[in-house]
Amino acid sequence: MSKTFVEIEDDRGGVSKYRRHINGRGYTEASASVDQTAFIADSSYVEAEATVGRAVKIGNGSWVGRGAAVLPGVVIGANVTIGVGAVVGAGAQIGSHCRIGDNARIGSGARVAADSTIERGAVVAPRGRGLAHAA
Repeated sequence: MSKTFVEIEDDRGGVSKYRRHINGRGYTEASASVDQTAFIADSSYVEAEATVGRAVKIGNGSWVGRGAAVLPGVVIGANVTIGVGAVVGAGAQIGSHCRIGDNARIGSGARVAADSTIERGAVVAPRGRGLAHAA
């Protein structure tokens, strides 16, 4: 894995170090834990203390927030936001242009339709459909 870091300033004036993930062209913050089998597409970011499991696919322009957990086999579409501390259960599918709020819980095998918003702290049942309003 490359040891070259890119420093990026956040909206509060702090600076975080990111590196390109070994599989894909996305960036992971230095303290994030990302399995080598995960694929992180171009212009996507995994923030500090987040965990991304085995065989996860993250689409272009997506963002995984600080301390979020994306469990094995999850597929995340393009331009998705996974909020701070959110958990996405194993095998879940998140459509493009979704917003998963801070501390939300998406159950294993659940499917969230494209352009959906799952509110902060909401729970989507395992293998259920995300019933949410568009942002």
